[in-house]
Amino acid sequence: MDLLMLILPLVEQGPDDEDVVAGWTAFGIFGLLILAVVILGFSLTKHLKRADRSASEGRYDPSTRKSAPRQSPPQTPSS
Repeated sequence: MDLLMLILPLVEQGPDDEDVVAGWTAFGIFGLLILAVVILGFSLTKHLKRADRSASEGRYDPSTRKSAPRQSPPQTPSS
């Protein structure tokens, strides 16, 4: 028990408030995380567009084929 009373003040003592800062390393890691989220967002968008295009072409299951938007042919004036 006496040993615990001698060690306890050493454990409870922490750094001073002005010594604790995030620093440039944490800022750099935060920036890299933001960059990773942006890259993953662009990749997700690209893959979702590709999957939608493949589904409309009927590559997955012909029974669930989506109908592609139809374009009307250009109208020519009748004479």
